Amino acid sequence: MQNINEIKIALAQCDMAQLPQLLKCYQTDERKGVQKLVQTYQKRYTAHLAELQRLQDILQYERECYAKGYTLVAGVDEVGRGPLAGPVVAAAVILPQNHIIAGIDDSKKLTAKKREELCEIIKKEAVAWAVGIVSHEKIDEVNILQATYMAMREALAQLAIPPQYILADAVTIPHIDIPQRGIVKGDAKSMSIGAASIVAKVTRDAMMEEMDKLYPDYDFASNKGYGSQKHLAAITQHGLCKIHRRSFVKNLMQKTEKENKQKGNQGELLAAKQMQKLGYTIIKQNYCSDYGEIDIIAQKDDVLVFTEVKFRKGTENGLPAEAVNWKKQQHIIKTAKAYLAEHNITDKDCRFDVAEVLEEHGKKYFRYTENAFLA
Repeated sequence: MQNINEIKIALAQCDMAQLPQLLKCYQTDERKGVQKLVQTYQKRYTAHLAELQRLQDILQYERECYAKGYTLVAGVDEVGRGPLAGPVVAAAVILPQNHIIAGIDDSKKLTAKKREELCEIIKKEAVAWAVGIVSHEKIDEVNILQATYMAMREALAQLAIPPQYILADAVTIPHIDIPQRGIVKGDAKSMSIGAASIVAKVTRDAMMEEMDKLYPDYDFASNKGYGSQKHLAAITQHGLCKIHRRSFVKNLMQKTEKENKQKGNQGELLAAKQMQKLGYTIIKQNYCSDYGEIDIIAQKDDVLVFTEVKFRKGTENGLPAEAVNWKKQQHIIKTAKAYLAEHNITDKDCRFDVAEVLEEHGKKYFRYTENAFLA
């Protein structure tokens, strides 16, 4: 009688087609270890059958084309519509009629290693394949949707054999005379589109990894140009590099500024209420000069107080007060002097305070520091 380890090796080495027959041999073995192995490999076989069925299902659109006489069907997909940097890349792939490549799926569902393995198989077994690349400059010039169409048309034009029919992911490509069909979530529903999504993804990822060598501050090898936290922090610290999409970053910055302004307003309202509870009389909010802005001007015990309010969500970037650095202090001091001159105030004691508003775990915390810095 085989021991459990020998049975485990036999099951692991068995071809999937022969697995049901081998499992029958062990179904009557009453040892718990053997029964556990039988259950494990039965689940694997069930998953194998489901995968075979999935692969048959994602040929349905191609088979509809074959039934109409179109034997050269190109799947088309793009990668890179959302990133803040780098090109948009499209791929077109024509597979042999009724051809199945095990593992093909929406590229986003696959690991980088699996995509690279499948990409090599696709390129080897395809009737024809090609990519189209549209630069970040062109994206800024014509917008991302038009750039995506351009990349798709370029990929189709580069095919060594022209297709008779096109299956595209989600869109109908304009200015194309070849019959076509757009399929929503086509990269998971069509073998050809799934293959194109893998080729496009592997191509663009490799390009962004090369860009990472030229612009190492932005972590392109990891984020591939998408707006990760580290990427956004690098933009704040270093500005934009050559391959950033100016139109994308401009929209992002405008949104961020608006959000920051809203958070700042919330912080200032809360700070003003808390200061009133502490006995301060609010004289002016958001006083502006050529040098900058003072959030709150107040008075208490005949002392004129210039208060800077800082609001932060979490402490990942430090406490709110840490944002009031020396440079910020100098702007506040100059603005305070402008306020004093404008109102001809010469006989008041003055003070510079900082009000901190910290939001963590859905709660807001307030801390007030008198004489936070000196003029």
